[in-house]
Amino acid sequence: MRLSVVGVVAAMAITIALSVTGGPEGSTPLATQNAQGAQPKTLKLIWGGNTLPNGTSAFPTYKRLGVDVLQVQLSWAGTAATRPADPRDPNDPAYAWPKALDTAVAGAQASGISVALLVRQTPGWANGGQSVARVPTDVSDYADFLVAAAKRYPGVRRWMIWGEPTREGNFEPMPANKPTGPRRYAQLLDASYGALKGVSKRNVVIGGMTWTLGLVTPVDFVRWMRLPNGKAPRLDYYGHNPYSTRFPNIASPTYYKGLIDISDVDTLHKLLKRAYPQKTPKLWLSEFSIADKKNRAFDFAVSRTEQARWLTAAYKLAASQSYVAGLGWYTLVDEPRTVKDAITNGLLTDTGAEKPAFKAYQRVP
Repeated sequence: MRLSVVGVVAAMAITIALSVTGGPEGSTPLATQNAQGAQPKTLKLIWGGNTLPNGTSAFPTYKRLGVDVLQVQLSWAGTAATRPADPRDPNDPAYAWPKALDTAVAGAQASGISVALLVRQTPGWANGGQSVARVPTDVSDYADFLVAAAKRYPGVRRWMIWGEPTREGNFEPMPANKPTGPRRYAQLLDASYGALKGVSKRNVVIGGMTWTLGLVTPVDFVRWMRLPNGKAPRLDYYGHNPYSTRFPNIASPTYYKGLIDISDVDTLHKLLKRAYPQKTPKLWLSEFSIADKKNRAFDFAVSRTEQARWLTAAYKLAASQSYVAGLGWYTLVDEPRTVKDAITNGLLTDTGAEKPAFKAYQRVP
């Protein structure tokens, strides 16, 4: 599970701290056609676990919801505690592939649901014994791990490179308001692209993976994400988590310089057009949600009825923009209420009861 903290600065200079714990293939075409075959479908993504509060499998519920893609995390540090002798071989004895991930991939495939993997966290042997947030000394080590993972999970086609690198403590180095971090990330991303495409041309590489604000704003991150030769790194989609404290509305003006929330994704797309003028990547909006009760992660919340209304508006917004490949909801189930300040962004309560947002997500085409 992933914990990220989002600082959202509102127009009136009110700072609202947000944070999200991310949860969590067959393969689907990059552009899934609708019934008429005319327009690409905006995919319904979700983060969530393998089981429901009562211990039963969550995959029938994902299927009922009409989920297209289940998003799951893979820790490089947790999988490769020691340096493998053959890092591109998934059967190297140094690798301890997580059983929960095996279950997620198998369960999703059996339910006709794709999986997107987010790969993060550097093992100490790859960065001089520093924290898991520190980029590897040699980015090819990360790329080699992606090759092994792609071979281990050949049905997985979508790969997210790190997660929220602009969040403090998530990716290092990332000094505030400087190009150092984006430039280092660009090298990691480009090496990852080459590695994953080397395994299969069908692999989809999702880079950026920024969030609403951050140590480096999404606006600056896109501008500074450059290789040493000045070129933009290769990628297929640009990932972003557009959390917001205002109701989703694409017509709303930007309300803080550099901030990109759900209502500003058109601005982000314009930035990407300048960065990638020949082939502009679509947006992979990996995480979006709103809490129905203030908690340790969100000090901004709405009622459960409003939560459903926000969800409906967000998915309508995404579907109305042809450059949005998919929008993800975080998360399927609330944290247990026994947890202090439990996160309450789920479609289900901690006992498994359906919230109005559950039906709203189910109704999304």
